[in-house]
Amino acid sequence: MSLEVKDLYFSYGKIAALSGVNLKLEGGAAGLLGPNGAGKSTLLRILLGFLTPAKGDGKVLGYDIRHQRPLIRRSVGYMPEDDCFIAGLDAVSFTSYFGELSGMPRQEAMKRAHEVLFYVGLGEARYRLLDTYSAGMKQRLKLAQALVHDPKLLFLDEPTAGLDPHGRQEILELIKDISSAKDIQVLISSHILSDIETICSDVVILNKGKIAAQGKLQDLRSIDYSLFELKVTGDEGLFRRELESLGCRVDETEDRILKVYMPAERDRLEIFRAASASGVQVRHFVKSQTSLEDLFAQTVGVD
Repeated sequence: MSLEVKDLYFSYGKIAALSGVNLKLEGGAAGLLGPNGAGKSTLLRILLGFLTPAKGDGKVLGYDIRHQRPLIRRSVGYMPEDDCFIAGLDAVSFTSYFGELSGMPRQEAMKRAHEVLFYVGLGEARYRLLDTYSAGMKQRLKLAQALVHDPKLLFLDEPTAGLDPHGRQEILELIKDISSAKDIQVLISSHILSDIETICSDVVILNKGKIAAQGKLQDLRSIDYSLFELKVTGDEGLFRRELESLGCRVDETEDRILKVYMPAERDRLEIFRAASASGVQVRHFVKSQTSLEDLFAQTVGVD
């Protein structure tokens, strides 16, 4: 088990950031999702050994999150959301320096720095000063410094932030390769749901400091509710209230399609009964394939 925590609690003064979080991750790529203030950053800081939980325990790569925090930081890779560069350095010096900080001998760190810079696509630019790097190059460099000491667990915080579609795709392909061909466990915190859906087999959704959903993405998308897309004419407000009384969540897209999340135990015919009761006509009705966006909206209760 590469990562396991039990009953984690953490507060900033009177503000509860985490409340009884239990988490297990092993192998592949997992996505960490949640709205702002859900506790994602706090959880990452605890897993990285920067914060000590008020209650609960856990291990990262076999190291105790309370008593072996320096060993955790030397053993995992971390790609922060914010830039972490040292002015005046070139890429190979910067990357090898992070290898030394992780305990590698200088010569080995330099050799490894060349290797990972070629791997992330910066081989030809490894002697350029960091000040001259584009946004995409900087993201690749942050990934390189997280990999230089050959970690078995990698934390990525918003790895595609600020990138154009092509740059995003290239970073995602690298992460796919890292989590499969390189056999490195990856935990990705991102607000871009499509990125998580593209590369992750597992997902963890935090909401208000608690685990709202956790498991295989394929399984989570298919349980607890069915998704239907409708277009109606008539008193839409009354129709929505009828559906909500059945335990459904109803959202509306920009092109006025109603997305109805119906509890799995309900019969779809109840949608038509609700339409009849509220005097609306159903002009379009499709059972839709659920996505991570749908799961997130249903679980967290936001669009």
